[in-house]
Amino acid sequence: MTTLAPTEFAYVADLLRRESSIVLGPGKEYLVLARLLPLAREAGVATVGDLLVRVRQRNDRASIQSIIDALTTNETSWFRDQAPYQALTSHVLPKLVAERGHHRHLRVWSAACSSGQETYSLAITMQEFLPAGWTYEIFASDISADMIERSQGGKYSQIEVSRGLPARMLVDYFEREGAHWRVAAKLRRNISFQRLNLAGPPPPMAPFDLVFLRNVLIYFDMGVKRTVLQNIGRLMRPDAYLFLGAAESTIGIDDSFERAPAGSTFAYQLRRSTPTNGSGVR
Repeated sequence: MTTLAPTEFAYVADLLRRESSIVLGPGKEYLVLARLLPLAREAGVATVGDLLVRVRQRNDRASIQSIIDALTTNETSWFRDQAPYQALTSHVLPKLVAERGHHRHLRVWSAACSSGQETYSLAITMQEFLPAGWTYEIFASDISADMIERSQGGKYSQIEVSRGLPARMLVDYFEREGAHWRVAAKLRRNISFQRLNLAGPPPPMAPFDLVFLRNVLIYFDMGVKRTVLQNIGRLMRPDAYLFLGAAESTIGIDDSFERAPAGSTFAYQLRRSTPTNGSGVR
């Protein structure tokens, strides 16, 4: 099968929107075919259409989750785009260290962590920059159960570690396992992973000092973008920093945020006038 019937594409688009809030617009039929054909073969059926018929008939949660996992974009690399990480070390972390001297601890959220490269890049940055005696914890979340499992394992191929990871950091923070590399325990012990739909009500959590929500909002419509930013904002300390992707912005979506210069780029912070209860929760 080289094409997808309009009704089949509509079913997949509706399923993806209901389960993950991601908008799959017209013209993405090729993506659905490419991502779901391996699932069809695993299920022992000839076409993606046959797979969808089976899923609709059985309404099996495991099969539905497999479809969501397959369609969720998981493009990532180490220290992706560089500028946000440079801003962390040159601007954001120095300010947070100066302002958090009384408890010397930072909480970071790596939202939509994909296969874990962003999360571990943040952990390496914390290890390299924070002064002696400081601690940190990173909460990593993703809509895909497969990605959460893979991120927790922290195991990467030689090709994967070659995408943006400096050789010195590979030696310092990874251990060789045959043809693969595994993230060292000194990084993994500071990170917790959880499957989470950003558009749904967030679980109770202590507020964060830093949030990476990069290249995620572009997949949502305006209403979902607003909901996601509101959920994130409720879990940020009043002076916390939010980093978005280069093509993303809070402008025109949620005016409780304002742009904050951060080295050669910028982040977002809650406006000082935004009412809070003192813990960062509005």
